[in-house]
Amino acid sequence: MNQKILIKNSTIVNEGKSFVSDVLLSDGLIQQIGNIDIETNYKLIDGTGKHLLPGIIDGQVHFRDPGLTHKGDLYTESKAAIAGGVTSFIDMPNTVPNILTVQSLREKYEIASKKSLANYAFFLGVNGDNIDEFIKMDTSQFIGVSDDGLYFTKKGNLLADSPEKMEKLFANCKSIIAIHSEKEEIVEENEQAFRKEYGDNIPAKFHPIIRSTKGCYEATKRAIDLARKHNARLHILHLTTEAETHLFQNDIPLQEKKITTEVSVHHLWFSDKDYERLGMLIKWNPAIKTEQDKQGLLKALLDDRIDIITTDHAPHTLAEKQQPYFQSMSGAPMVQHSLNCMLEFYKKDLISLEKIVEKMCHNPAILYGMTKRGFIREGYYADLTLVDLNSQWTVATDNLLYKCGWSPLEGTLFHTAIKQTFVNGNLVYNNGRFNEMFKGMEITITTKSN
Repeated sequence: MNQKILIKNSTIVNEGKSFVSDVLLSDGLIQQIGNIDIETNYKLIDGTGKHLLPGIIDGQVHFRDPGLTHKGDLYTESKAAIAGGVTSFIDMPNTVPNILTVQSLREKYEIASKKSLANYAFFLGVNGDNIDEFIKMDTSQFIGVSDDGLYFTKKGNLLADSPEKMEKLFANCKSIIAIHSEKEEIVEENEQAFRKEYGDNIPAKFHPIIRSTKGCYEATKRAIDLARKHNARLHILHLTTEAETHLFQNDIPLQEKKITTEVSVHHLWFSDKDYERLGMLIKWNPAIKTEQDKQGLLKALLDDRIDIITTDHAPHTLAEKQQPYFQSMSGAPMVQHSLNCMLEFYKKDLISLEKIVEKMCHNPAILYGMTKRGFIREGYYADLTLVDLNSQWTVATDNLLYKCGWSPLEGTLFHTAIKQTFVNGNLVYNNGRFNEMFKGMEITITTKSN
């Protein structure tokens, strides 16, 4: 931790500006930004011609540890994250067991302290089974609580489908409530209609019709109405429809928002046109929808109705994906390529570098109240990524780091590359090589959510 690293002459992208400068890292922190003389004890990184960004903070991943580690674990998926410039993540509670108690949450932090190369935080799960115990807790201690993924365990665990449980939760919770927003009864009606026609072999292209705009919109509107009634702190996960974007504000700063949302990279990257080519490989819940929805999500991201970008990284084995519709698992791995995807949009003049950094670095840190992360500032943790905006490479099986060994992006040509990733001042990823001596840190929070 004592090695001093000097990054010379990179273009820093931070807080709405891009400028060439040097950055000195020492004792895990950003020590100095400016014109810095080289000293003999410094490890020198030449940033000439490259761009230095804060480390990406991914606010929604499913790293599968504990209990589902045949798909991925906190070591393999954090390693993939770091190769993609992601230095911090928040992981979801749908592991085995589901993370529904403080004890299981603490055990998960303990696993991460031994395995994760990136910084980590974990949502506590809340569902129909633990809500009564949950509301007795001091919930302000948690980075957030979530029901995401818990609907896989059994029907009725999706909070958006239970107004009474939502009412109880919103009236009592003092942390961010991050929910999966789909109306289960609408999804079930659609499933039954398509099952009558196709049996179990429903073509993937009907997934966005089964998990429809109506199902998403009605659930999101109801959740927002309840949150406003109780002045609760609500975060809608992985928004998928243009219609829903109009339910969110952009006329106040993020720090003042009580109701926030995110878009996952795959909902910006793919549309329903891609089901023909990729089938169940791009089956996510909520579903990838139309080209119009994709464009509407990007517009809302740019005008600040959508606050952050996540991946919803959800590895499954290929065998689990390549099943008939009802057996095929929903979700796919994305965390190694999220920054590359967004940089492709930059290359096409669809978004600025500054806006990418705002949505992937600054805003997740603000939204979740993270201590000294998400910005290139003196005294902040030295979580950084150095990228080359003029470097071509193709996603292929042999350069994937996911334990599941596949990606829906295989064959994609990217025109940018992550060259180095620094975590807490340590050079953990360097041009394809890893230094696994150092583990990530538990992310702490400094601001209350209410």
